[in-house]
Amino acid sequence: MQLSIKGKQLDIGDALRTHVETSLERVLGKYFGDAIDARVTFSREAHLYRAVVFTHIGRNIMVEAHGEAVEPYPAFDSAAERLSKRLRRHKRFLRDHHREGQADAESLFGGAAAGSGPADEDQNRDETPNEGNEKEQPMIVAEMAEVPSLTVSEAVTRMDGSDLQAVMFRNSAHGGLNMIYRRHDGNIGWLDPRGNRGS
Repeated sequence: MQLSIKGKQLDIGDALRTHVETSLERVLGKYFGDAIDARVTFSREAHLYRAVVFTHIGRNIMVEAHGEAVEPYPAFDSAAERLSKRLRRHKRFLRDHHREGQADAESLFGGAAAGSGPADEDQNRDETPNEGNEKEQPMIVAEMAEVPSLTVSEAVTRMDGSDLQAVMFRNSAHGGLNMIYRRHDGNIGWLDPRGNRGS
């Protein structure tokens, strides 16, 4: 596995580097043997350290996780724990949906939702605004991106392997634009608009 460990305006010592290498080898080896490559980036924002782990575990399969803490070691450990949960959920998804082709919607979302329910700690992100605080006007950020051609199950896998709340994709079954997203109830929503399909 090719491993890159960097600090943004932060010095990464040998002890922390060894800790990261040992932890990632253990986590990745437990679920997928050896990953193709992994990148770990440390940064500091005010009093918090942030660790972002990005791993490439197979063809078109990327998993990202992050953690924050007042020290770099617990920040990385938090990211590694989140990475472990995502890999476990992805492996369970692959086991439950091993047959090729696009699964029908009921069986697909029955299995996918089971791995992303409210009990999953990945849902405990700071995404809800603080009550009592006045909401600021959100900034609109334009992002240019290619829309990949995927099956619905591949799109779910891609979303589960990242911090994304939604994934837009071109449905390889009919060529139309589709979107999946995380619902507030912990399940995954799937939008497949009519009139949006290729001829």
